[in-house]
Amino acid sequence: MVRRYTPAAAAQPYDQRAYAPAGPAPGFPGPAAPFFLPVVDLDTGGAVAIEVIAEGASSGGPGVAGTVNGLLAAAREEALLPLVLPISAAAVAGGTAGLAALHEAMRMCNRRPREVILVIEGDPAPVERTALLSGIDGLRAVGYLIAFGGVGTAALPLDLLADASPYVIALSPDLVARGPRDPRRSALAESLVRLARGVGAHVLAPGVRDETELAAVRGWGIRLAQGPLLAPSDWRPSHGYNRVHVPLPVPEAAAVTASLGPRVQELLLPAVTLPAGSTAEEVVAVLSAEPSITSVILVDEYQRPQGSIDRSRFLLFMAGAYGHALHAKKSAGRLADTAKIVAKTTPVIAAMQVAGRDNARVYDDLVVVDEVGRCMGVVRVGDLLRHAADLQAQPAR
Repeated sequence: MVRRYTPAAAAQPYDQRAYAPAGPAPGFPGPAAPFFLPVVDLDTGGAVAIEVIAEGASSGGPGVAGTVNGLLAAAREEALLPLVLPISAAAVAGGTAGLAALHEAMRMCNRRPREVILVIEGDPAPVERTALLSGIDGLRAVGYLIAFGGVGTAALPLDLLADASPYVIALSPDLVARGPRDPRRSALAESLVRLARGVGAHVLAPGVRDETELAAVRGWGIRLAQGPLLAPSDWRPSHGYNRVHVPLPVPEAAAVTASLGPRVQELLLPAVTLPAGSTAEEVVAVLSAEPSITSVILVDEYQRPQGSIDRSRFLLFMAGAYGHALHAKKSAGRLADTAKIVAKTTPVIAAMQVAGRDNARVYDDLVVVDEVGRCMGVVRVGDLLRHAADLQAQPAR
């Protein structure tokens, strides 16, 4: 059964003017410009998401002004990648009424919840634990991805991570900065990474400033990072630079893993999804706007995959004789292939067997689904091959 998360009737209507940047008063500085921080996949150098920090994001109050301001700032920049937005623990525990403005802003910005990762920040101690978990369940039922920020230095009970089952765990920037030079904090970071893998969460290392910190992050087994080393402070989604230079890692002994490799959930990348009824012209617009997108997944109203569109084949077909004229205004599902679906617990070797079943589509992205068949993201075959090669090389080491 699919739960629906409906805003309470008593909630105040959303008014964009309440969250739009106001002009500065005479003699006072204006509101701070938002920061856009690309979340980088250290294996590929590609930006897989964008963290937006806007005015009001660090207030810690029960409102969602900072979250909505970040969403609007990303819309003004026409950001297409998934967003990482901060939200206070008090706002999540406050229930449906306090989040109505966020849901309405999502509708106005034409964003789907599955494209937004809400990072819960602030001290959860004053918040009733039951109310916080209930609020997290409500957001997850709508489709939002949940994360916890500041892990390692925040006053966050570790058993709360087990109960909440977040999608991402973001380490504290202070832990990332001091871990490479402090063996005790390095051990803490490694233990948090093991905890994250145990609860099925990704780990994000924020604030990476130099290659020493980057080498430590790689040594802890973290794949997602962001910081000044990877992108300048004035980076904007509208600049169109979604690939960054990642310094090469220092060779080191690989950890012993199971013979079947890690689960595909550990290799998951955000999927670009469109409703199943979208036209071919809409798919062309998405693929043309973002060169790093390798596939588009067509989903139904419950985020269940209905078809997969490979970038190369689709654009080649549309560029052919009469391709655009005949198909642009028609359903993209006519040109879609059957999605290659794997469960999130599938190991790498088994996922490669699924990828190789169709010789004509060996390199198509695999669609990872959860227990109820909802699209969680995609796994690229290149990532599977790299991990499979590591498994083959381990006996020689």
